Amino acid sequence: MTNRDELGNSVLRSAARLTRWASRNASFDVPMAQARLLALIEELGPSRISSLAAADHCSQPTMSTQLQRLEAEGWAERIVDPADARASLISLTTAGRAALGRVRRARLQALSPAFDQLDAAAVARLQDAVDALDDLLVRAAAAADTVADAGARHTR
Repeated sequence: MTNRDELGNSVLRSAARLTRWASRNASFDVPMAQARLLALIEELGPSRISSLAAADHCSQPTMSTQLQRLEAEGWAERIVDPADARASLISLTTAGRAALGRVRRARLQALSPAFDQLDAAAVARLQDAVDALDDLLVRAAAAADTVADAGARHTR
């Protein structure tokens, strides 16, 4: 394993642990699985069920069941796909965005005491790390889009 592999594993492990810790120590009224799905829909924008299922690595029937729960809460809705009026897209409602905002605020509130203990140098290092992670995500997404576009051209 290379140093970059070790770094990649460390980044993924730390990000997952931080998210789990903040979720465990936060108080919010949205089940975690639903909060995760709300965040996915926000990230991808209005999407077909099949796209959401692929992004979440689950079956289409499983995704349909999860989406029915969001719709029952009024957090997601089906809208007509402008590219194909026979199909629908899943989109967040105003209430869904508000629910996701509550989850994020609760997680941040759980982390706030730890942030309050950081000195200015630690805050600066953490901000540099966040900036580097954001840049890494942009590059990874661009590379994945390039691969997906090439694959789509080969299947036509």
